[in-house]
Amino acid sequence: MNRRLVHGIVGLVIVLGAFAWYSLFVVNEAQQVVITQFGKPWGDPIKTAGLNFKLPWMKVNYFSRKILQWDGSPAQIPTKDKKYIWVDTTARWRISDPLRFMQRVTSEDRAQSRLDGIIDSVARDLVSKSILVELVRKEGWEDVRSSGLALTPGMEEVKGSGLGREKITRQMLLEAAKLTPALGIELVDVRIKRINYVKTVQRKVFDRMISERNRIAAQYRSEGEGAKAAILGEMGKELKRINSGAYKESQEIKGKADAQATKIYAQSFGRDIEFYTFFRTLEAYQEKTFENSVIVVGTDSEFYNLLKGDDKER
Repeated sequence: MNRRLVHGIVGLVIVLGAFAWYSLFVVNEAQQVVITQFGKPWGDPIKTAGLNFKLPWMKVNYFSRKILQWDGSPAQIPTKDKKYIWVDTTARWRISDPLRFMQRVTSEDRAQSRLDGIIDSVARDLVSKSILVELVRKEGWEDVRSSGLALTPGMEEVKGSGLGREKITRQMLLEAAKLTPALGIELVDVRIKRINYVKTVQRKVFDRMISERNRIAAQYRSEGEGAKAAILGEMGKELKRINSGAYKESQEIKGKADAQATKIYAQSFGRDIEFYTFFRTLEAYQEKTFENSVIVVGTDSEFYNLLKGDDKER
């Protein structure tokens, strides 16, 4: 009897354990759940983390609560001004209504496919309604010439409407977001990752960019040469002023020195006339009076006295 009771208790525990195993499930912070019974939804979707209960024959369908990434394929689209460009877009989305998502889409892979059609069509529509310069400029601009942007042929007279890439992408988000709630999807953001010219226009654009940069460089060089000439002119003018002032000052100092020397010479030579005569005669000899010259001097000349000496001293 006791053995039967033990077996009964063990069997009950096993049944209860199996029931708990198939009835209890955990939902974490990154998940949301829809419970179905024989393919039909049962109860409200579970969006909070924790331990939950279901009947064993019910199925638990897990969906992500994270913000998911969508990347489109680059598409060649003509702009309003007939320029063919490659446009590469990206978006962020999340499952806002898991029950509707399960009924309309069923899986994330199929959701990516549905978003391909929605976002690509909206992007193509808005790009084809915008001129190229609106797609590459920030919003709020007025004249494309002021930006230094290299213009493609035919864009020289285009004036901006003030849209800019940011406003165009916001319009993409608004237009696409109108279509996604029916799928249980919330579109969080849409961005243009990259815009590139097709090869038929790319070479012309690069040539124009090079030409524009060369023109700007030439303008800078010209302005630099003008500034250099002005600086050199001022420097030369200042140098002449300094040299003139220095020369004037040196002449004044030299004149004062000569006057002082003359005064000293006059005071010295005034004391002895014969010494002055002797000194000046020697100076005359030093000045190379006879160099490259022929002078006829008599023996009785005063200029010759120092050369012939004093007869009395001999």
